[in-house]
Amino acid sequence: MRTLLRTTTAAVVAAALLTTGAVTASATDRLTGLADGLVAAGAPGVIVRVDNGRRVTELARQARWTVQDHRLRPTDQFRMASNTKTVTATIALQLVAEGTLALADPVEKWLPGAVPNGGAITVEMLLKQTSGLFDYLDDPRLVPLIIGREQHDWQPAELVAVAVEHPPLFAPGERWDYSNTNYTLAGMVLEKASGRTYADLVGQRVIRPLRLTDTRVPTDATFPGRHAHGYEPDAEHLAPHLPPGTPPGTGFAGPEHDDHVDVTGIDISPAWAAGGMTSTARDWQRFQSALFSGRLLPREQLRTMLATVPQDQGADRYGLGVMEISTPCGTVWGHTGGLPGYSSYNFADRTGARTVSVLTTRMELFAPENTAAEKALFEAAVCRMYS
Repeated sequence: MRTLLRTTTAAVVAAALLTTGAVTASATDRLTGLADGLVAAGAPGVIVRVDNGRRVTELARQARWTVQDHRLRPTDQFRMASNTKTVTATIALQLVAEGTLALADPVEKWLPGAVPNGGAITVEMLLKQTSGLFDYLDDPRLVPLIIGREQHDWQPAELVAVAVEHPPLFAPGERWDYSNTNYTLAGMVLEKASGRTYADLVGQRVIRPLRLTDTRVPTDATFPGRHAHGYEPDAEHLAPHLPPGTPPGTGFAGPEHDDHVDVTGIDISPAWAAGGMTSTARDWQRFQSALFSGRLLPREQLRTMLATVPQDQGADRYGLGVMEISTPCGTVWGHTGGLPGYSSYNFADRTGARTVSVLTTRMELFAPENTAAEKALFEAAVCRMYS
């Protein structure tokens, strides 16, 4: 045993470097293999970006039939969908820290008459998804918007009005249920409390301070630079995934080829404060690093954001615009997102020093056969993040 301890320092360092290199190569190969497997399972394309605090791993894989539309790159802009909720909650907590807003404020204080029982629903309930309000995306009137067959420019107040035509799911604060109505209302509260538009707030408080050059709150379907194309199945292949009673032939708007529709041109900007932002994996990881390291929020507000409650099913938990997810390699904090053509997982460790993004150019809702492969890739990326 004593003889074994006489290894020279140089040999120890060399052995450590060789081992680290082997582990890094193995982990990267595994990520690449799982990304290829996800594409083989039917995903049109996938972007992976992992920052373990010492090294950044980026890769992009796509199905051959998508190359005619766009060559996918890890730096492409992407619809981040419900990841936007983390930004909305961050701005709300900044206003709380400044004394402009209070989490205990009832919605009625800022938006009189906007929702029934608004005096019993607080800002915190909106951000934590415990208000009980119906999700307007579950109303059939929103289907034409989602599939791109309607040109109506839905305003936030109109979407809330659709939601409150339905009875609440439960009394305010009684339990948890995910609803985009909560975050549309939160965006309206932020505008009323600050006197600025939501896009101005995001630009002033997040985009410009962090120099997020590829991040924005769009007002239409266009991207200002290189962007990932999103796809969904054509009407024939989509039919098995639609609810019973859906009219025959219902399908997404957009150019069709190879049994798919290019849905990049669908305008989802009405998702707004609940899911309208576009960004890149690199920009979003910069945002998450700043958030969880305490650069965007004082300690008290960050602690409040990360005080999670159980979601309806499974072990996952929800704070204020932040999901807490347990994986085989450790717990991560962040959010998921899904819009036609775009599915995203953006997470970080508790300190923000390590981040992971898995972005798929097809919505998981319409591709349940991809769920297992997408989850395996995400978990492998988290393990790579935690090394």
